[in-house]
Amino acid sequence: MDGHDRTALILIDMINTYGHDDAELLVPSVAKAIPALSRLLERARAAEAPVIYVNDNFGEWRSHHGELLDTALAGPHADLVEPLTPDDASLFVVKARHSIFYETPLNYLLGQQGVGHVVLCGQVTEQCVLYSALDAHIRHLRVTVPEDAVAHIHADLAHAALRMMRRNMNADIRLADEITF
Repeated sequence: MDGHDRTALILIDMINTYGHDDAELLVPSVAKAIPALSRLLERARAAEAPVIYVNDNFGEWRSHHGELLDTALAGPHADLVEPLTPDDASLFVVKARHSIFYETPLNYLLGQQGVGHVVLCGQVTEQCVLYSALDAHIRHLRVTVPEDAVAHIHADLAHAALRMMRRNMNADIRLADEITF
């Protein structure tokens, strides 16, 4: 994309209280992904790449990102949120459904930032990451998914989702440490 050569790191649904169905299945996978996520975040910030948190608001329509973060940090799984806390340069988009693009200003924001390549990480591989990868693909964005920096509820579905992203969306599936910004 002419003029859209930047790479953005997008963290999906990582500001989370884990007070939802299937959380007990998700939490171990999130804990395993945190080190790779933290390294990606550090490298993206060092390279001054756009870092964009796209997060569910969990039906709290009067809340803003600071309140969502404060609630998650006060919860029982703050250890999964704290290493990934947004800094002052981070951008934040609230979503209501699975895809990071569905009725959000993300597409406009990426255009304003000159982004043509998105690195999608976070949760849940077989849901929000998969749907977001498809929506990025149909918007002609290059997509990379670090397989060790995404978390799943069901491992078998996550593996199938990664295969679908590679095959059907031409996503680059690789390890987080292989990604540069």
